[in-house]
Amino acid sequence: MSKATGELSPAAAAARRIAAERPRLEFGGAVWDYAPAPEATDHVRLARRYDLFVGGEFVAPRSKRRFATINPATEEPLAEVAEAGAADVDAAVEAAERAYRRHWSRLSGAERGKYLYRIARLIQEKARELAIVETMDGGKPIKEARDVDVPLAAAHFFYHAGWADKLEYAFPGRAGRTPRPLGVCGQIIPWNFPLLMAAWKLAPALACGNTVVLKPAETTPLTALKLAEILREAELPPGVVNIVTGAGETGAHLVNHPKVAKIAFTGSTEVGKLIQRAVAGSGKRLTLELGGKAANIVFADAAIDQAVEGIVNGIYFNQGHVCCAGSRLLVEEGIADELLAKLAWRIEQLRVGDPLDKNTDVGAINSKQQLDKIRELTQSGVDEGATLHQSSCPLPAKGYFFPPTFFSGVAQSHRIAREEIFGPVLAVMTFRTPDEAIEKANNLAYGLSAGVWTDKGAKIFAMTRRLRAGVVWANTFNKFDPTSPFGGYKESGFGREGGVHGLEAYVELG
Repeated sequence: MSKATGELSPAAAAARRIAAERPRLEFGGAVWDYAPAPEATDHVRLARRYDLFVGGEFVAPRSKRRFATINPATEEPLAEVAEAGAADVDAAVEAAERAYRRHWSRLSGAERGKYLYRIARLIQEKARELAIVETMDGGKPIKEARDVDVPLAAAHFFYHAGWADKLEYAFPGRAGRTPRPLGVCGQIIPWNFPLLMAAWKLAPALACGNTVVLKPAETTPLTALKLAEILREAELPPGVVNIVTGAGETGAHLVNHPKVAKIAFTGSTEVGKLIQRAVAGSGKRLTLELGGKAANIVFADAAIDQAVEGIVNGIYFNQGHVCCAGSRLLVEEGIADELLAKLAWRIEQLRVGDPLDKNTDVGAINSKQQLDKIRELTQSGVDEGATLHQSSCPLPAKGYFFPPTFFSGVAQSHRIAREEIFGPVLAVMTFRTPDEAIEKANNLAYGLSAGVWTDKGAKIFAMTRRLRAGVVWANTFNKFDPTSPFGGYKESGFGREGGVHGLEAYVELG
């Protein structure tokens, strides 16, 4: 609703007009009003029901189970999605294995690259629809889905398409020897960047000659299923990519399948440890991109206004649902008061609300479960004595929303300084010397990313050499490119995705 006029947005007005005509769906014994997405916007067509994508076709689940995918901004179902059981996963792996043996592994790199280029172009052509679906299913602001997620997804396919016929030159000392693909790859992606993570994993695997069974997160399956439609339109050979939807049980079947040669997982550290134990001794290749608690370090000689914008982008982008979010702010003591005053003013300017509104800065939290976790950890910060600073922006009456928040007076022992909140909550600490900043930054089990803000180039290099993080940004934050490797250390996982380094995870070099 417009605050200025009190009028409903076109999408809301359309939804209200059809409210009385909505069909009703049953999920898990509960009855929901169901609003078909075609009337929800002018640019999206969602099916009422989605099946699994196996062997190039959409097929009903053998498990006969389905679940609802919920719009976190409205708390209403968007569609009914198949839940894959063991037999469904087995069928998907068999389809991938047949496609690998009979066709994809025998195809020249140049021919594989043509398919990837075609997929990239189709993503660009359907960018508006994909951005809207990503926003409706995940809760992120439409401007982020439109300007970041979808363009980067296409860019990953474009970049890896270029490598498909050049793999023999990708690795030093191996010129003239073409690396061999691994076979069937199982890929499990998270809910914070569903389309981008699908592209992030699919593109290098396909470029290297592997086939794939992809499992999207249960709360955000729709853009993966939309991508399946694109794969069919691109005439990708049947079985080269298969998509099975479901929750943890579906992922476990995929991880444990004997014909899967490699697992790539992005998600929580706890689940990553379970997967690592499950594949130990199996001969499966494994890459893990797990949790993070990045230190964003601001020195007194930094451009403070620029740093504040970087801090905001580092923690409030995508509602803080970012594994490499700058969720720990380390500020040199002499500028702490000035910087925090500017930060407090800045979060008051952030607009929280309808993710489909192009003016929204902070959208909906992905699920009620995640919202409850954010609330619990925020309360722990208050209970442990940190000072709460929170935006006064009014929150929508319906949906899963949380205001931009930061804590000052945080100690290293506080839970908000040690645990990954995965929400728009920032823990602020101070330091006096670079050595103290390094000690605090590295004093955690995580090691995914970090940031440094200073006008001294020598200081940047001195800090980045000592920070134990896979990615370190200097005077910026949350910048990504398909040509750059991404990954972490310690409990943030192992292996790299993106760039030439990411190709190595999908080939046999021996």
